[in-house]
Amino acid sequence: MDTAGHSEAKARRGLELTPFRGLRYDPDRVGSLASVTSPPYDVVVRPDGVHHLQSADPHNIVRLILPEAHTPSERTEQAADTLRRWLAEGILAADPEPALYVYEQSDGEGMLQRGVIGTLRVSGPAEGVVLPHEGVMPPVVAERAALMRATRANLEPLLLTYRGDGTAAEVVERTAEKPPLLATTTEDGFRHRLWAITDASDVARIQSDLAHQQALIADGHHRWATYLRLRDEQSAPGPWDYGLVLLVDTARYPLRVRAIHRLLHGLPVADALAAVEGLFQVRHLQVPLGEALAALADASCAGNAFLLAGDGAFHLLDRPDPELLARTVPADRPAAWRSLDATVLHAALLEHVWHIPEDSPAHIAYIHDTAATVAKAERDGGTAVLMHPVREEVVRDLARQGVTMPRKSTSFGPKPASGLVLRALEI
Repeated sequence: MDTAGHSEAKARRGLELTPFRGLRYDPDRVGSLASVTSPPYDVVVRPDGVHHLQSADPHNIVRLILPEAHTPSERTEQAADTLRRWLAEGILAADPEPALYVYEQSDGEGMLQRGVIGTLRVSGPAEGVVLPHEGVMPPVVAERAALMRATRANLEPLLLTYRGDGTAAEVVERTAEKPPLLATTTEDGFRHRLWAITDASDVARIQSDLAHQQALIADGHHRWATYLRLRDEQSAPGPWDYGLVLLVDTARYPLRVRAIHRLLHGLPVADALAAVEGLFQVRHLQVPLGEALAALADASCAGNAFLLAGDGAFHLLDRPDPELLARTVPADRPAAWRSLDATVLHAALLEHVWHIPEDSPAHIAYIHDTAATVAKAERDGGTAVLMHPVREEVVRDLARQGVTMPRKSTSFGPKPASGLVLRALEI
C-alpha cells in the first residue's frame, strides 16, 4: 500500500480509496456465510442479540467485534487470540491479490444498494473530505481503539456516502453482472453479494471518480474517530493511515434514513409525562404502533414531536413551549440545528426537564429497532422515546457547515453486514 507522509496527505483533496487483500471466511470451514455475519457492532446492543449470534455459529464475527469477557483488557485479548486462531486454522483467509470489492444488498422488495469497499485515506474534519455529522463518546472510541490495536485489523467497514459523476457506478454495475465471490441471505431477509475488482483500469476509473469527491459518514462515527486516533498515534506513515470503508454513491443508490430511538432507564412513563406538563402538548393514543408512528410523522411536519411509550399506550408530545426552547437550546447554531428533534430532546427534555445525562449507559440506551425499544421499556418499566427520522439533505447541509448533530440523530441504511470482508493490517 502506498502510504504518503502526513504533510503530503494533508495537501491532497478528495477521497483516496485503495485496494487491499480482503480477509474472508472459507465457506467450507463454517456452517454458512449467513451464520457468521452480524450487524455492525453498535447495532448489536442487547445481550440476547450477542448470544443469538454466538449460537448461530462458533465462528460468528460477533466474537471479534463484541467479545464477551469481564474486563475491557480481557475482551481485547480474547478478540486478538480468536482472530489469530481463526487465521491459523484457515477459518479466515486472505484473498490472493489486492482488490476493491463491490458489495450489493437487496431485500426482494425493490431495495437495491451497491457500493465499493476499500481502504480509504484517513482525514480529519478540517480537510473537508470526510464529513462527520454526529459527535462521539470518548469511552467508546477508546474501547474501539483498544480492540483495533489488539487485533491489528479493521473488522468491519464504515458506511460512507458520496455523490459521484457516474464513472464508479458504471464499473460497479458492470462488475455485478459477473458471478460473485460470495452470495448469502441473512435471517433479516437481505441478500448480500460480493465481487472483487482487480483490473487496474477499473480500479483507476473508480479512483478517478472519487478523487474530487466529498463523503458523509452515514454510519460509523466512532470507528472513524478511532481511525483518526490510531493514525495520529503513529510516529511515521503506516497502515493506520487508511481505514476500511464502504462507499455508496447516493446519486445512484439513495440510502434510507431512519431514526434511532432512546430508552430511558429508571424513568417510568407516568413520571416523564408529569415532568412535561405545561411544556408540551400531550395526546394519549390507544392505537397500534404503526398508527402511532403515523401520528408522529404528521405532527413532525409542524415542528418538534416525540412518542413516549412503555406503559402499554403511546403518548404524542408536540408543540413545545417556545420559552422552554429559548432558555435551553443554544442560540449560536444554525436554525436547522436548533430545530432538530434530537437537539430539542437532548438540550431541553433530557438535560433540563428529565435531568438525564446523555452519555451514561446506566440512564439511556440508543436502539434502532422501534418495536424492540417499546418492548424493552414495557418490560423494564422505563420510557421509550420514539423519534421521527431526519431528511438526508438536512444532515448533509449541516455537515458541510461543520455543524455536529446530537449523538445518534440518524440511522442510515441498510448497513453493511459485518463478517463478509475484513482487513488485517499485516496482510
